[in-house]
Amino acid sequence: MLRHKILIVEDDDRTRRQLEWGLKDDFDVVAAGDRAVGLTLLRDARPGVVLLDLGLPPSPTQPDEGLRFLDEMQRAGTRSRALVYTGHAERQHQLQAVSHGAHDVLTKPVDLDALRVVLQRACVVAELDDELARERPVSAGGDEEMIGTSAAMRQVSGAIRKVATTDVPVLLAGESGTGKELTAKAIHERSARKDGPFVVINCAAIPETLLEAELFGHERGSFTGAVQSRKGKVEFAQKGTLFLDEIGELPLAIQAKLLRFLQDRSFQRVGGRVTLEVDARIIAATNIDLKRAIERGAFREDLYYRLGVVTINMVPLRERGEDALVIARVFLQRVRAQMRKPIRGFSPEALRAIEAYPWPGNVRELSNKIRRAVALAEGRYLTPEDLDIPFEGAAVRPPTLRQAREQLEADMARRTLARYNWNLSRVADELGITRPTLYALIRKHRFRETGASKV
Repeated sequence: MLRHKILIVEDDDRTRRQLEWGLKDDFDVVAAGDRAVGLTLLRDARPGVVLLDLGLPPSPTQPDEGLRFLDEMQRAGTRSRALVYTGHAERQHQLQAVSHGAHDVLTKPVDLDALRVVLQRACVVAELDDELARERPVSAGGDEEMIGTSAAMRQVSGAIRKVATTDVPVLLAGESGTGKELTAKAIHERSARKDGPFVVINCAAIPETLLEAELFGHERGSFTGAVQSRKGKVEFAQKGTLFLDEIGELPLAIQAKLLRFLQDRSFQRVGGRVTLEVDARIIAATNIDLKRAIERGAFREDLYYRLGVVTINMVPLRERGEDALVIARVFLQRVRAQMRKPIRGFSPEALRAIEAYPWPGNVRELSNKIRRAVALAEGRYLTPEDLDIPFEGAAVRPPTLRQAREQLEADMARRTLARYNWNLSRVADELGITRPTLYALIRKHRFRETGASKV
């Protein structure tokens, strides 16, 4: 297995030796004690990741030399990723490091196990960037849904390789935005049918009255407006693959016709009497639970087992560990090149926000948010605000004592007014205040009887 190479730039001999010893089993490690040697090793060894202590000689208590190292990395055009580590009290230095191109910032003391994970992740991202730059032009329409280093994505990749060598029907099950169509295309492109067509039909996007003709074609005069015979998607998929997206939305009548086609590869066009045969592989996808659909009579059980000879479960992004960060960085590279925006990367807060956010819209949502952020961002690093996702680390400042008292006062008054249906005498007694004081509270907090009575 290929080992990733990392460069440690740390002036403290003891710390540097400890890091070398702790990481040597997982990485090829080279190390330097100052900026000059570090830059030489950066050029000669070409590490995927640089682990950098900002405090380097001749001013080890200041970040100047470390920041200079980051600047020279940028000017050299290296694709190496810089991970900076600083003390708790050096937040300003952390922000400076990010503005000078640091990929991420770690806080001392660094936990070795956590450091291995972060380094491994950064090495994978650097490797992906390098492959993208060498092998294909940057494009915003790439296959970012299929990128990932998680166990879940490794399982999907393994399943793709296995089923691609067969011709059995495949059912892809998972939430919207998890990359089902790209998985289907990956299976097709690795199969013996790769030179044939890959035909897609979205079963939920076509009106039921037109879906059968769209799928199987129609003969001239078979219905109003059918002025000539027309092939359907099934015929266009001859010697290739037919991908049926959102198969759970297929009407029962058409399900029966599809089942026949799966059984003997034959069908008739709408309004036709001639039985046609087509050699096409079927891959279907669904974002609903087909077993529940079977229970309520909305999906044929025999069709389910015909389609799902092999089922691949597409894991939602929230269950794919660090894949969100890997995908985000790759997609950012593509979008910023397409839009020609001078954005260097994500802020540390944005990286933590991406990791913490549950991504209900999966990879599609992540891609859309990055595209929007790149288009609208004014800074050099995308922030959680640019991405429009919440970030607990940027929590609102805790309320002052005065604000807390006023909030408690307002809550108690509101609840008591509602409880006694605005009987002001009883409210004042319950709160232990005079009626004039209660009037003042109502004016101060702008309570209205209709609003408070609904509390």
